[in-house]
Amino acid sequence: LAYLDLDRFKLINDSLVHIAGDMVLRQVCERINQTLGGGQMLGRVGGDEFVVVFPKGALQEATDTCRRIITAISTGPFTEGERAFNVKCSIGLVEITRGIKEDDAVSLADRACREAKSEREGNLVIYQRDMSVFSDHRDELRLIHRLGKAQPEGLFLLMQPIMSLRDPYGSLNFEVLLRMRDTDGSIVPAWKIIPAAERNGRIAAIDKWVLTRTLEWLEANAQHLKNSSYVSVNLSGGSLNDEKFIEEAFAILARHRSSVQRLCIEITESVALHDLANTQQFIDGLRKFGAKLALDDFGAGYTSFSYLRRLPADAIKIDGAYVKDLLAHPANQSIVQAIVDLTRNLGMKCIAEWAEDIPTLDALAEMGVDYVQGYVVSEPLAPERILLGTSAADFIEDSRTVQFVRDELPAILARADQPGRDRFN
Repeated sequence: LAYLDLDRFKLINDSLVHIAGDMVLRQVCERINQTLGGGQMLGRVGGDEFVVVFPKGALQEATDTCRRIITAISTGPFTEGERAFNVKCSIGLVEITRGIKEDDAVSLADRACREAKSEREGNLVIYQRDMSVFSDHRDELRLIHRLGKAQPEGLFLLMQPIMSLRDPYGSLNFEVLLRMRDTDGSIVPAWKIIPAAERNGRIAAIDKWVLTRTLEWLEANAQHLKNSSYVSVNLSGGSLNDEKFIEEAFAILARHRSSVQRLCIEITESVALHDLANTQQFIDGLRKFGAKLALDDFGAGYTSFSYLRRLPADAIKIDGAYVKDLLAHPANQSIVQAIVDLTRNLGMKCIAEWAEDIPTLDALAEMGVDYVQGYVVSEPLAPERILLGTSAADFIEDSRTVQFVRDELPAILARADQPGRDRFN
């Protein structure tokens, strides 16, 4: 089974009347049908997406046909009147296993097509029946079944301290992280949960669960969190593009007004800039409840500094890829320094995630970073353990790091604050 998606077809419909798009779709179908052999069938799923069924023959034969389809579509322009349009396509091809359900086969082919589309236009991705993607897909469906219940099964929260470099022992801020306990007792990480939930339309329910549980916990433990000025919760782009979720999220905030003052919502830079007007409206709603906002993974997406003037964020989280390899690549140092200087000039705070060792901590302090998050401070902790400390630095277990933070960090910060000093030398 092949799943085919036209690339950038939306531009045709957006720039011209839909009748032009309809004519292009007809011509696309004609070119595809000309490449198909006996018994092979083309069907339209909807919009600019199609499936091709190969009821017999070897996988190689289907592969060759898919490549001919890509060539046939991309070779020459499609014409409508005096206009000509260039269209390409991406295809996901799946070798069907015995007993697989039709919906699962289409879902897998769609997944392969999205993988092809993400790599480059005009690409083909093939899932052979002995590949691990089939078992991964079964595991994902089982995971989604557990997440799809009224009360998602197995979800729990961890919390990772975020340490102030200016006052390591003066504040206890942290990020709330999602995890799931599987039926065999193993832990399912967020990087498996979130994409699966997004692909299967469950992410809004999970984000509501996380938001509700976090605010309830903050409310119940307010007396132990006097040093916590902010607690970060990351919301998915899929949820933020869901008007119903936004409405329900604001209702949750309204029910927990006493805890919202500590809440800092993190959204990724690419999501924030995808629909700037919608993002601004969401930020305005957060502000009315007293919540804070941080732009997560800054530097991994658009990194258009001009947009920051229109996004009144309280903090920016520097993409961890720059921080993890900070000392290995001078370019990373320049990028991080530019982000630090920019946030300072805009009156924002900057947070460096994925900080893992003392040399990185040293460099970040020299650059003027406000907060750090990562294993150099602490791994994610159970909520009850967070309540045992009064500051993020209390959770540092390595004695050398404790000594650095206590004895050496103040001198580094004093040097970094000297006017006109080059922080790299």
